[in-house]
Amino acid sequence: MTKADIVKEISKKTGIDNATVLASVEAFMDTVKEHMANEENVYLRGFGSFIIKKRAQKTARNISQNTTLIIPEHNIPAFKPAKTFLAQVAGE
Repeated sequence: MTKADIVKEISKKTGIDNATVLASVEAFMDTVKEHMANEENVYLRGFGSFIIKKRAQKTARNISQNTTLIIPEHNIPAFKPAKTFLAQVAGE
């Protein structure tokens, strides 16, 4: 399912025009990205959490040049689904 499909589904269910729904979806995604960029988690009760995971510094190897390099500590975004969401996907 793409963003366009999501917009069509929401528009069909609510009766709101596609342009307004698209603006709302874009605003939601921008808000989540902004807060995660500021290392803030986003919690949506009943759906899940957009969280920041910290990756520790590690040593990696470039096998083609037979060299090692240091990958610095960094943050990555992750999604942790809510228990009710997991149950629904599992068919329970």
